Amino acid sequence: MSVSAYGTLYLLPVGLGECNLEDILPKRNLELIKTLTYFIAENAKEARAFLKQCVYPEISRAQFSLINQHVKTEELQSFLTPLLEGHHIGLMSDAGCPGIADPGAEIIKLAHKKGIRVVPLVGPSSIVLSIMASGFNGQNFAFNGYLPIEKTERTRRIKELELLCVKFKQAQFFIETPYRNANVFEDLLKTLQPTTQLLVATNITLSDECIQVKPISAWKKNSAPEFFKKPTVFGIYL
Repeated sequence: MSVSAYGTLYLLPVGLGECNLEDILPKRNLELIKTLTYFIAENAKEARAFLKQCVYPEISRAQFSLINQHVKTEELQSFLTPLLEGHHIGLMSDAGCPGIADPGAEIIKLAHKKGIRVVPLVGPSSIVLSIMASGFNGQNFAFNGYLPIEKTERTRRIKELELLCVKFKQAQFFIETPYRNANVFEDLLKTLQPTTQLLVATNITLSDECIQVKPISAWKKNSAPEFFKKPTVFGIYL
């Protein structure tokens, strides 16, 4: 089969929580999703719930391949079979955009190696939206994923990130498992310099969205944000 006869891998952004999809996704996304039969997702239950929100015509006809950090690379090859047979596939994350802090990046890499067309669709990314809203250096920034779980290692990493801000004028962003937000916030206040700016962006695009940027000295004078078990992006800069 020639490359032109392959299907297309569509990267489908998903809402960041309970919201009206028409507020965050273009009409094109919603119409395209209804035409697809094959999907790659992290969790079948959440994927079906998303399709239902999109008013997918018949959930029972949707076929899912499930990807997570435990799936081996050789297994991922089989996920591309529908594409090689000429069918389109929609790749979705649990929330936000596929490939950003998401195991779907491996599928995208394999698709490129096979010469399969990859089309990213417009949609919400808590990381990108946090960078936009931070007021930090939008021309030089880094997303660092999760900080170490162990407290000593986490403190060391926070110091390293602050030094990168100073040395390269590079804004640093990272996330945490929602139930550990308070632990990370506490370590940030204890470790960073008083003048370092700290962004805390919680539940972006949702009804209780809260985005705050203050120097550490000001954060210490205020109560902690209400971010327990809420997806949050942290950022630091000078």
